[in-house]
Amino acid sequence: MPVESAVLVYPVPWKTPSRKGEKMKKESGKINNGEGAFSSKEINLFLWLLEEAYRGDGNHSLLGNLRRVGVEDWNEPPQGGGRSLASILEHVGWAKWMYQDFAFGTASLRGDRPPLTPSGGKSSRPREELLNWLEEGHQLLVSSVRELADDSELDKERLTNWGEKMETRNIIRIMIAHDHYHAGEINHIRALLQGDDRWRY
Repeated sequence: MPVESAVLVYPVPWKTPSRKGEKMKKESGKINNGEGAFSSKEINLFLWLLEEAYRGDGNHSLLGNLRRVGVEDWNEPPQGGGRSLASILEHVGWAKWMYQDFAFGTASLRGDRPPLTPSGGKSSRPREELLNWLEEGHQLLVSSVRELADDSELDKERLTNWGEKMETRNIIRIMIAHDHYHAGEINHIRALLQGDDRWRY
């Protein structure tokens, strides 16, 4: 799915939508919508924050900071630097796939071989392929969080790709912070490459 067309919208978690005529029932901190489906405020908050960090506003999200990146900037490290924007996105995608697989999947992926690394010994995938692979990894992670039964799942310890176990909420928190961290890095490298690394006021 092309990145530009993949937009997910989650309700702002602290605003409860009106559900006229729908039976609402609270049980053990969960909300029953009358059809046996439970939602959780903390899980919904994490879902919203994951999307905000990944594709939220243009100034702070990961994809938002790619909007001003030209094709000529994609594989070019800044002067004195060793990493290109493409290599940073490879790293971000790698983390999404690895964290999801070890925390919620089969823990079968290996970080030093395809599909976690580009085939043929390349440093990065072609642009569209990389963006689609990044999007797919993000969707896998978001889907895994969405499928959690209720907030108590966030206390559960899950495996990380370095072998340590960690509370689910901390794994999700790291993934949110990771997108924001590299969004800022992408913006700075883009500014250096385009010669406008300055405040706009």
